[in-house]
Amino acid sequence: MVQKLIKNPELKCPICGSTEFIYNEKTAELVCAKCGYVIEEVPYLGKEYRTINSEDAEKLSRTGSAMRYTNIPSMISTEIGKAESKDEDIALSRKLKKWQQRSTSSYERNLKLAQQELKRISSFLQLPKQVEETALKLYLDAVEKGLIRGRSVETVIAACTYIACRIHDVARTIDEIVKASNIHKKELGRTYKHLLQALKIKIQPIDVTEYVHRFSSLLNLPPEVVSTAIEIVNKAKESDITAGRGPAGVAAAAIYLACVKHGIQKTQKDIAEVAGITEVTIRNRYKEMLEKLNLKDIEAKMNNVEEW
Repeated sequence: MVQKLIKNPELKCPICGSTEFIYNEKTAELVCAKCGYVIEEVPYLGKEYRTINSEDAEKLSRTGSAMRYTNIPSMISTEIGKAESKDEDIALSRKLKKWQQRSTSSYERNLKLAQQELKRISSFLQLPKQVEETALKLYLDAVEKGLIRGRSVETVIAACTYIACRIHDVARTIDEIVKASNIHKKELGRTYKHLLQALKIKIQPIDVTEYVHRFSSLLNLPPEVVSTAIEIVNKAKESDITAGRGPAGVAAAAIYLACVKHGIQKTQKDIAEVAGITEVTIRNRYKEMLEKLNLKDIEAKMNNVEEW
């Protein structure tokens, strides 16, 4: 029976007035050390144990760390280490490692490959942790339903990453995913649509202002330019000229017009490189905005842009 003596000046025994109690951790009872009276309502006593080292913490903790999908590949796979002592041990470790690799299932190998590819794409695009978690969960769902047959692991994990970005409203274009994964755009698009239909995922369009903030940050633009670009985007939404247009192109055109208004020398090429689109797309979008949004003040300054 685990017991410990507790001295609490704020708590007194109603029978003898003692402030010393014995706490039984197994039964969660608090007993007066002098008269043996059992306190009916045990107050909060802080931690139920004292952690001395990491081993005690693992043994005494009631739960482990939070469940993460990105930890699953390392949990199911076992790596046999390399012996460095005797020649016999080294030969044995090589044999065991060889048989371990042969006995590893294709599921484990593909899952490990998927995690490695996801880490690489995430690092390249600087994606937050929640996107990684969602992407790997989507991959596991796709594996469970047999949706990856006939498709490479790299293509499926790239599509899952793009879906996860859309779910969490992380502004990443499909062209950026293509650049990070080295997957052909048509193949990635087909896999993306197939997963959406098979997994019954409904994706809401990403707000164009998310792209405005991201592109402006990469271009190191001042706050007044960002505010103006967002105003232009909002006017474009009200005039319904963003429907059927790529959000990256709309955001890039709005940023370009905002730079013109405030005299910030950013060329269409500079913005196109950051947005991952062509200069032609920016020109088409900003011409529509000038025509339909009545941006006379910006249109008047367009003549000076040729001098940049």
